[in-house]
Amino acid sequence: MIKNNKDTINLVIENLTSILPLLSKNVMKAFRSQINLSPGAIYTLGALVHHGKLSMSGIGCHLLIPKPHVTSVVDKLIAEDLVERLYDPNDRRIIYIQITEKGTETLKEIKSLIVDGLGQKLQILTDEQLQTLLTSSQQVRDILIDILREQQPCSASSPCKTE
Repeated sequence: MIKNNKDTINLVIENLTSILPLLSKNVMKAFRSQINLSPGAIYTLGALVHHGKLSMSGIGCHLLIPKPHVTSVVDKLIAEDLVERLYDPNDRRIIYIQITEKGTETLKEIKSLIVDGLGQKLQILTDEQLQTLLTSSQQVRDILIDILREQQPCSASSPCKTE
């Protein structure tokens, strides 16, 4: 029996911290051998698709990773022609990163691999289990989005601005 809010919070933390490795094993492991990109590179491509062109600081802000790590990931993506640097015409000190057509296509292929791989795994579930997973995953996603909005690490006054 749950005694108080602290106990509930601790149980939620335990559940959430166990979900990520389980998702990773079920999703990433299924296609890792077919893709030569790190999870950080995939998340970077996703952020660029979602937010458009971003500065290095903006990528770091959206993904919550330090700028030196972003630079390393972006350099590898540039070498693969998946992203490109864009210089601000008004201030050449400002550099944006933008996904290329090849990067967009690569991300679509990765998403397709994930959908196919995870879709096969979900086939073993009963209709009731699938419905429970749908409802609970939507609720968890919505709550996590609300938490991020409350924290607003990428507000208009922070370096996460897209332009």
